Amino acid sequence: MTETHMRREVLEIPDAVERLLTHGGDAIRGAAEALRARDPAFFVTVARGSSDHAATYFKYVAEILAGLPVASVGPSVASIYGARLKVKGAACLAVSQSGMSPDIVAMVRMMQEEGALTVGLTNHLDSRLAEVSDHALALHAGPELSVAATKTFVNSAIAGVWLLAELVQDDLLRAAIHGLPQALADAVAADWSPLAAELQTTDSLYCLGRGPVFAFSNEAALKFKETCQLHAESYSSAEVLHGPVSIVERGFPVIALAVQDAAQSALIDVAEQVAAKGAKVFTTSRKATTATALPAVRTGHPLTDPISLIASFYAMVEQVAVARGVNPDAPRHLRKVTETT
Repeated sequence: MTETHMRREVLEIPDAVERLLTHGGDAIRGAAEALRARDPAFFVTVARGSSDHAATYFKYVAEILAGLPVASVGPSVASIYGARLKVKGAACLAVSQSGMSPDIVAMVRMMQEEGALTVGLTNHLDSRLAEVSDHALALHAGPELSVAATKTFVNSAIAGVWLLAELVQDDLLRAAIHGLPQALADAVAADWSPLAAELQTTDSLYCLGRGPVFAFSNEAALKFKETCQLHAESYSSAEVLHGPVSIVERGFPVIALAVQDAAQSALIDVAEQVAAKGAKVFTTSRKATTATALPAVRTGHPLTDPISLIASFYAMVEQVAVARGVNPDAPRHLRKVTETT
């Protein structure tokens, strides 16, 4: 197979992030200023698929960094059931790479009508989502030809965390965000081949995370399904021992995504317990004693470290897909834009 679009787009991630940092600052700072003026008591997020994983990351960062509760709402509440939500004075973050999904647009429009300040993250400022958002923030990811979202997901995650860094005016986090292009260039070149080799013949695996990195565990599991036709499930390390561990048998692959934050010890403790039950565990932490360590590029802040992990993961999962004989650019039954009503 010739070089895939997915491979080229993964390698373009550092440049796509540089474009966002160069061209997206004024819009993000403007939205942050509007949020400070509104002083919302809570956020509501609206998204699906990979975009929803970016929204989950936003949730954890907002709650940890800004003390703002974040709830994810089902778009069908507005588009199918026609319900109205009491969101006056709140803020809404909608994430859609295409900006074209009718249910996302319907939810954002309803929230705006009910008095929420709406912010839309999209790669297309000419989209319906941009039209109905009080503040439309361009992702500046450039064209993405592979069905599997990579650089658009990364830029969605960064735009969300950057918005929060500007909201609370956190200089350390802002510095880490502006250092991401170099960190991500290192991350996409990281050697995760031991994991890639393990997954060429497996049928199922678990992805584990905790805190902000749990959102990226969700994204990893989705990418295994859509690019490799490989069954993968994501669990918080706080939940996996509550039932899912029952299907673990000797050699069962488990990926424990970890960063150097307050959740690392708890996550690694669970990973060690799963390894003791026979699982073949791979982790991005060197604190584990029974797992295979994967290189993790640090970004200068624990809240941005998960972004480098997903960049390394994308480079690896594309290799797994090709090795399994699957074209990651055109997964069966899928298309680039899914417009859900």
